[in-house]
Amino acid sequence: MRFFRSKRGVVTLGVVLLIMLFLIRPGANRLRTRIVNSISLALGHPVDVASLNFRLLPRPGFDLKNFVVHDDPAFSAEPMLRAEEVTASLRVSSLLRGRLEIARLNLTEPSLNLVRNPEGHWNLENLLERAAKIPVAPTGKAKTEMRPGFPYIEGDRGRINFKFGAEKKPYALTEADFAVWQDSENAWGMRLKAQPVRTDFNLSDTGIVRVSGLWQRAAKLRDTPVQFSLQWDRAQLGQVSKLVYGNDQGFRGAVKLSTILAGTPNNLAVNVGATLQDFRRYDIFSAGDLRLAAQCSAHYSYADHLLSKVACRAPVSEGMITLDGSIANPFGSRGYDLALTAEDLPIRALAAFVRHVRNGVSDDLTAGGSVRADVRLKREAGGPLAVWKGVGEASDFRLESKLTNTEWALGSVPFSLSSAGDLKPSANSASRAHQFALQSPAETHVDVGPFNLALSKSAPVLVRGRVSRSGYGFSVQGDAQVQRLLQAARTVGIAAPQPVAEGLARVDLQLAGNWSGLGPVRAMGKAQLHSIRAEVRGLNTPLEIASANLTLTPDQVSVQNLTASLAGTVWRGSLALPRQCAVPGACPVRFDLHADQISTDRLNQVLNPHVPKRPWYRFLSSSTVGTPYFFMLNATGKLTASQVAVRKLAADRVSANVELKNGKLRLYNLTGDVLGGRHTGEWRADFTAKPPQYSGSGTLDRVALGRLAEVMQDGWITGSATASYRATAAGSSAIELFASATGALQIEVRDGLLPHIALAEGSGPLQMHHLAAHLFLHDGKFEIQEGRLETAAGVYDVSGTASLGRVLNVYLTRDGAPGFNITGTVTEPRVSQTAAAETRAALKP
Repeated sequence: MRFFRSKRGVVTLGVVLLIMLFLIRPGANRLRTRIVNSISLALGHPVDVASLNFRLLPRPGFDLKNFVVHDDPAFSAEPMLRAEEVTASLRVSSLLRGRLEIARLNLTEPSLNLVRNPEGHWNLENLLERAAKIPVAPTGKAKTEMRPGFPYIEGDRGRINFKFGAEKKPYALTEADFAVWQDSENAWGMRLKAQPVRTDFNLSDTGIVRVSGLWQRAAKLRDTPVQFSLQWDRAQLGQVSKLVYGNDQGFRGAVKLSTILAGTPNNLAVNVGATLQDFRRYDIFSAGDLRLAAQCSAHYSYADHLLSKVACRAPVSEGMITLDGSIANPFGSRGYDLALTAEDLPIRALAAFVRHVRNGVSDDLTAGGSVRADVRLKREAGGPLAVWKGVGEASDFRLESKLTNTEWALGSVPFSLSSAGDLKPSANSASRAHQFALQSPAETHVDVGPFNLALSKSAPVLVRGRVSRSGYGFSVQGDAQVQRLLQAARTVGIAAPQPVAEGLARVDLQLAGNWSGLGPVRAMGKAQLHSIRAEVRGLNTPLEIASANLTLTPDQVSVQNLTASLAGTVWRGSLALPRQCAVPGACPVRFDLHADQISTDRLNQVLNPHVPKRPWYRFLSSSTVGTPYFFMLNATGKLTASQVAVRKLAADRVSANVELKNGKLRLYNLTGDVLGGRHTGEWRADFTAKPPQYSGSGTLDRVALGRLAEVMQDGWITGSATASYRATAAGSSAIELFASATGALQIEVRDGLLPHIALAEGSGPLQMHHLAAHLFLHDGKFEIQEGRLETAAGVYDVSGTASLGRVLNVYLTRDGAPGFNITGTVTEPRVSQTAAAETRAALKP
């Protein structure tokens, strides 16, 4: 007996027992019912185990398959806990006493459902209270302790789901490693490491959540002393916003959140610290680092469902933002009574914040001054409306940007905060701006201004606005210098052209946008332009706008009553320019313009100032490197002109429908008075081809050939002509065009005269009673076919060629009579007589 009480005897007995267990292998399944009942009694929930296997190595214990802990039906019909594999390791010292005692439970890939009922209770509360009442020894109990010890419970690569009533939320914790143990006689401990996810999205950078804590034994859970700490770090802000709101709000930064809970649920001290490092909008990279931080403390009472003594502090440089008060029922229909104050908040810090959240804001935007504000936020728990009231002021407000050459001294800018119920309808333009900005129903908002902004040498413009949770809207009214108005727009991130412009504009504009989606600022309203002189990139001369009325709508900019001058031409009419076009050039510019006189030479010099010898017909093609704006332009409309001059040829009362898209030009219904007659036709040009390609067709009715001779500065022909034509050409120079030109011309001339041609000595100039011919252009020459000339001396067949260089080789023949061969040039022709048609035929071999 003394031997078995000694250490050697205990060891010997243990070895013998292990050998016997190894050899005999007791039926483990016969113990399954006993073990399941034991666990069910300990947890207070039904437990199922599909199978149970006994093992000896590396440590005596059981392998449980398909382990299920059922939930209270009052919470959920789904199991509270499920694990495919559970390892229960036995305490060896208990075996020596003939008892089965579990020392460690390992759950492989467990799934835990946390359920909260409508009354605000969780399904774990019963389990924790029951565990606190069971008289067990600590997990690390002494060997002489006769009571069973609380097992060390751990899970690997688990999943924790959340349900509110019957609704399973998409939020979950995955890759969860957790452990629960009894730390001392009256205290339990736990730890958890997991990654938060949403089941309806594929999220990756949501960070790691770590929770550790201790709680002590108490009669009721609400009186249980607890001490917990929570850390959430390595989370990316865009992924966090998608986790919380269901979509990426478009901001970036590294999130870190720390929380400490100490006390009892009825008197719980809460301390929360949050930091956001490198905060910025997703498409902004050059604004520098920005760190946001806040620290909050409060006391929570589970019995009263009240978060009291709320005190939040967010230092901003030498200023401070504070929030104090209380929040009732924070996990239900929240009610609150809070006071928000801002003291000595530097505007330069707010400007830095704007540079990080607003794309297009000038990178060097700096600001001076400070902001103070006092706001009261109040809402009864379960009440329909919140009451937000407060006032504030920005003092000594200054803005400056050297990049946009902007410097404003705004002085004092007041603002006030009002609840949704305080929104009163108004007919003034500021209210129109607000209603435009806030497409949603009226909501709590901040009214800004009014304040003055000096954008001209005379009276300043008046600015006022409204900002809410969903969007913002500002109205701008008054006279402004165009250059300063465009500078102001670019300074605050509104897309605006950058011409060097002088002149005045009377504006009544509304600027608005929504926070969601981070869309651009939308400008709406009207502007009257006066005496504008603008330097436009690519033009050799300024564009001068005497007057114009602009109307900005969500879809287009409408220009009415336009009077402008360019290239010595006065233009009048209207334009409609598309806005918010997804693809440049996809939305057409529409126009209806009239010009008093268009000169292709002057227009070419304006559009191509650095190429003085550039052909006039290439005035729409660009000499600049890269893709010209003309190639991206999509325009359609009507163009009329009192006169169009193409070198020395002038056309009056010209009208055409114009289509221009991606460098391809079409002029159709092209009509005009030319050379005393009327032209009707259609022309096309493709400036994207290399070389550019041209084609056209049309008719000329009753053209005075004498006026054509005047243009050519030689009176070589008179008479009246009607013609139809079609032609194609390609090239970048006159030589290339003439060499590639092909076409056909059907012409009919009546009562004409060729003063330089006399068929016989002393016969006088050749008179054309009627001439009809088909001319085909190729290789730089017109080939005359089916020509017939009626003269006083008879009727001749006409054939031969006439080059574009005015060189002639023309035959006049008739049956039974001598013919004529006309050579030389149009201005100096030579006429020689040929044999009769029959004689020439007989002489042929």
